[in-house]
Amino acid sequence: MDKGSWKHSLLLAVVLASTYAEASFSWHMDDFIQAVKQVEDGVPGLGPVAVLKRLRHAAGLNDALIQYFLRAAESGGAEMDVSLLSFVTKAVHHRVTEENQEEGVVLTPDGTTVALTPLLLGLEAGFLSKTKDRVRGLLRLTFTKDLESHSLSHHPLSHHLGPDGCWDNVSSPQVFTLLEQPGVLTTAQINGGMDGFVLGTEIAFPSTSGRPLKLSGILTEYYCHNLEVGGVDVAPRLISRRRRENFRELGVPSITARQVVKSVEKQRRVMALTKMDSKTKKQLMTLVKEGVKEFVQEYLECPPIIPRCMWGAKPYKGTPTNLTLPLPFLYIHHTATPSDPCLTFQQCSADMRSMQRFHQDDRGWDDIGYSFVAGSDGNIYEGRGWLQQGAHTLGHNSVGFGVSFIGDYTSRLPSQHAMGLVRDQLASCAVGGGQLEANFTLQGHRQVVNTSCPGDTFYNEITGWEHFGEVKK
Repeated sequence: MDKGSWKHSLLLAVVLASTYAEASFSWHMDDFIQAVKQVEDGVPGLGPVAVLKRLRHAAGLNDALIQYFLRAAESGGAEMDVSLLSFVTKAVHHRVTEENQEEGVVLTPDGTTVALTPLLLGLEAGFLSKTKDRVRGLLRLTFTKDLESHSLSHHPLSHHLGPDGCWDNVSSPQVFTLLEQPGVLTTAQINGGMDGFVLGTEIAFPSTSGRPLKLSGILTEYYCHNLEVGGVDVAPRLISRRRRENFRELGVPSITARQVVKSVEKQRRVMALTKMDSKTKKQLMTLVKEGVKEFVQEYLECPPIIPRCMWGAKPYKGTPTNLTLPLPFLYIHHTATPSDPCLTFQQCSADMRSMQRFHQDDRGWDDIGYSFVAGSDGNIYEGRGWLQQGAHTLGHNSVGFGVSFIGDYTSRLPSQHAMGLVRDQLASCAVGGGQLEANFTLQGHRQVVNTSCPGDTFYNEITGWEHFGEVKK
């Protein structure tokens, strides 16, 4: 082979290798954890703080606020491999494109999407924190860091937070598209902020000994825990499926709007920005007050709800009938088939698709009959949702939502966590969002044949389900 041919072959090999590297990765937390392991393996003995600094510097997260709180210094150590550096940079750098595609986010094994920037900043701040007051500074890096960076005029006060979105492919996610125009913080940013705050606080003041010494181990334990037969009931406290309850227990919702505004003012001083005038400060105060209220309602009182597009729903057949809200009833069912509880996002999604096929193809219904379905994986799955009339309770579909538990519960109870998602969180979410009347009735419905045929028997109290008697809110 002559010299020119050799060079041409080498160039072709490099191009093919680069193309393969770009095509083989996906924006899944598992892939990001593998990238973290590569960083750790590249410099043996590298501690979590040093790894976090390298990831942050690779993504260009070095503004004045970060420098101030993290006392950031150069990462040092050997340079990352080019393909690894490219992946880390794209994975961590957050932005929303004009096409409403959100970048810098990853799909976690539990089915939720997380922005990596607030997660990593929270982790690093936790490792560097020495006092309780310093830990509370996590709020500035995980949440309020993004408040002032958005122009208030671009975000009407009726829409501050969210929305969620959907991946093009949950097996190998590449593109995440928001379901609506973004507010000040997207759901992925909020998930990442909660995770960064929870993990950062735990790292600074661990409740148990034996924490993993590597960053990849911390992320694996938190995001990749496999549920056992008891579901979330018997799972560890510190896992991503429990992010909302863990965040709520830290008392963050009690933070006043005034404290948040003071945090933003501090941020402006650190970044050498001009002082807010009274008009801007008043605008921000109004935004934050309504935003805190919305945050508590949407992300702490409501359970995590997996959108239809994430579990692979087929389109509704025909024209849906809209509900007249608020409704006075919430009807509780179980699926019977599938008969086993689902413990993973993948299995629950498959069960949802199976039920929809049965309802549409075998029963001839327009869609899956239920408004929502509760899995034992820690999620609620969207069926027909809040606005469209379901086919779940014969003669009562227009006056109530139908919620079903995946599994056969004729002789046993669903998990306590799954029941709490429906009884406490979904019901509270519906009342707070104006879908259910303040004094609604929660009724059990025992499935005898199927949910739309004559012969079904209704019970004000489901036999064996004392938790779900007739409940007034």
